[in-house]
Amino acid sequence: MISSLVTLVGRTPAARLKLLMFAALALLAGCSANPIYTTTGVVLSNYSEGEATPYVMQMSDPQMACSLGEGIDPLLYSFSRVTDAPDTTGSLLMLLAGNCMEYRAWEAELAYLRADFEGNVPAAKDAREEAKRLNAKTAKRRLRAFNRAMAAYEFDPAAEPLECPFLFTEQDELTFLLGLLTGMQAIVNDANSGALAGIPRNIAPQAERAATCVDNEKWGGLPNSIRALVWLLLPDTRPALSPDPWRVLDNSSRLGVKVGMRASMALEAVAAETFGRPEVLANTIAEFVDAEDSIDVWGDYQLVDVVAAAVIRFSSDKHWTANYGYRTPQSFFGKMSPERNTENVETMDLDDLL
Repeated sequence: MISSLVTLVGRTPAARLKLLMFAALALLAGCSANPIYTTTGVVLSNYSEGEATPYVMQMSDPQMACSLGEGIDPLLYSFSRVTDAPDTTGSLLMLLAGNCMEYRAWEAELAYLRADFEGNVPAAKDAREEAKRLNAKTAKRRLRAFNRAMAAYEFDPAAEPLECPFLFTEQDELTFLLGLLTGMQAIVNDANSGALAGIPRNIAPQAERAATCVDNEKWGGLPNSIRALVWLLLPDTRPALSPDPWRVLDNSSRLGVKVGMRASMALEAVAAETFGRPEVLANTIAEFVDAEDSIDVWGDYQLVDVVAAAVIRFSSDKHWTANYGYRTPQSFFGKMSPERNTENVETMDLDDLL
């Protein structure tokens, strides 16, 4: 066919023009699927990072935010076929989508605990299996969020020596930090699934090193909370002379209240559940509730605090459902039993009425 075209070129000017047009079209098709798609992808990516992300981070409804992640991520990320992948926004969208799946896993776990409390073995087994599968899906989404966050800042978490990424804005710092947190959450979800997702455990020491790249005080102790959780999971990663991980978690929770973002407190509750420290869990939940009246939530990142609140609420609901068969009554949030403290209640002397 090529030899025929070459022959045709040499015969007539009209045929030569047709061949040039054909070559130009072929060149355009090879360079890009459609220039309009590429432009749209760039515009959407920039809009998402510059406008949509700050808006979402100020939201106070975690369910609506997670629905946005599930709905928008496939559309936005489909433009990675015609332009650069929007990893910065993509990591946050996948993080939100992971939260959605985890909320479903929570409901399945509470159903399991209720059935177990009632002695309904078939229902308990069914709910338990559903919770495992949903945890596996959550873990996979969170691994993708972690990988996107690392790719967004061209950061190799396994590089030796450690080279911290360039984080130019506050939003960059938080996106990177939440990426590390999401990686750790993926490991926990995978453990809850019975290792169905196959999340690589080497994420943990990588996150521990990378957390030193972000200011601990500024972000309410969250970097050190991530490090302390890794030290509990993998004691060999704990540096010599470092403080006790539980002290680090407790101090980080206080810092979280101070800056108005209690993600560290949620991590302390997860650690207490994971490592069987009921007294730490009870104190963390009580401190979270006590802080409600005094905390000045960091408005620009309110979503982080309300997601942390949902984690604390679920930890409380699990305890109540396992022990009493129902979720935490609102008036008892912050307490671990339905017994009211009557020690300080003044009793009326009936003799005075006689």
